[in-house]
Amino acid sequence: MTVLQLNAELYRAMGEIADDETLLKKVLKYVKKLTAQKPDPTLMSREEFFARVDEAKKGPSMRFASVEDLDQYISSL
Repeated sequence: MTVLQLNAELYRAMGEIADDETLLKKVLKYVKKLTAQKPDPTLMSREEFFARVDEAKKGPSMRFASVEDLDQYISSL
């Protein structure tokens, strides 16, 4: 099955149980359990965050006089 087909099947099944509070609670509990198993690559310790900030400060930087200048620069990338 493709992701699109899986999404359609999931929404179809959710539609069948949407009016049953007990079933919805069970589904939500299971979904939370599944998502907890997947590591979040954006999580980092406070020390890791500030180490990245310090490293970024060492690199080249740019300042813009206005938001329009910033928009123009971003559009040019």
